[in-house]
Amino acid sequence: MNPDELATAFEQHRPRLRAVAYRMLGNPDDADDALQEAWLRLNRTGDAEIDNLAAWLTTVTGRICLDMLRSRSTRREAPLPSGLPDDPGPELPHDDAPDPAQEAELADVVGLAMQIVLQSLDPAERLAFVLHDLFAVPYEQIAPVLGRSVTASRQLASRGRRRVQSGAAAQDATGAGSGSRTAAETRTDRQVVEAFLTASRTGDLAGLLAVLAPDVVLRADQTAVETAAASADKGAPLLAREVRGAAAVAESFRGRAGGAVPALVGGSVGFTWAPGGTPRAVFAVVVHDGRIASVDLVGDPAAIAVLGVELLG
Repeated sequence: MNPDELATAFEQHRPRLRAVAYRMLGNPDDADDALQEAWLRLNRTGDAEIDNLAAWLTTVTGRICLDMLRSRSTRREAPLPSGLPDDPGPELPHDDAPDPAQEAELADVVGLAMQIVLQSLDPAERLAFVLHDLFAVPYEQIAPVLGRSVTASRQLASRGRRRVQSGAAAQDATGAGSGSRTAAETRTDRQVVEAFLTASRTGDLAGLLAVLAPDVVLRADQTAVETAAASADKGAPLLAREVRGAAAVAESFRGRAGGAVPALVGGSVGFTWAPGGTPRAVFAVVVHDGRIASVDLVGDPAAIAVLGVELLG
């Protein structure tokens, strides 16, 4: 292909590649960075020795995302997650693919809730699970990306699948997940969340801005957006799928959150509206450097069930 044809071919694959990168990285800007790097590699390499461009691009994008995840990590990643040696012996049953009921369950939660859980998986587990279960990439293509055997890659995906289905990804007994927080960090996160809720309830705009990062983003799933729209005649504010910037997010919460309480959401501190002790709306929060960097609002009951919400007293 000449350069123009190569660029056109890449653009045809961009939507799928961006979906892979977003599921892996959880951030649209990072996903775009990964795609830019994938394009640069394709442009340098050319297509003369590429038999299957779609597979090549998916593999390269996956490898780029894996490198980005590992560079983010504040801990040294072990060669394999605990309990998954490269020669694991007998294969676990049903590893090749989830059964139809499992696939339906996973499809129900591919949204904000899924992204929250994925962010807590080990990078290698996340890549194996995302590529195989969400994008139907064969294990034979995944194994070279991970630098593992096909069998080990299959078991990584299986372990990730089980943890996603249980909603316990961030609560692994070993504490080895990439999203784990120290006890001191968890205490700080709770203090930040409680300060945010107090400022929200009292309408303290300055207090809200003090605990929000300048580039904070508020995301809401479709259920939350539709619920807000249906309650507009009762005075509920309209809700956008995404709100960016401290000022806009602060206005979205000012004078609200009256019934919200702190909670563990997927093992991390967030908050929830839980009348009668049953979570109806869940807010997954990411705290960075003592400020809230993102808030993900989940209203879908099936998605909430997967998050493993625990009210904090």
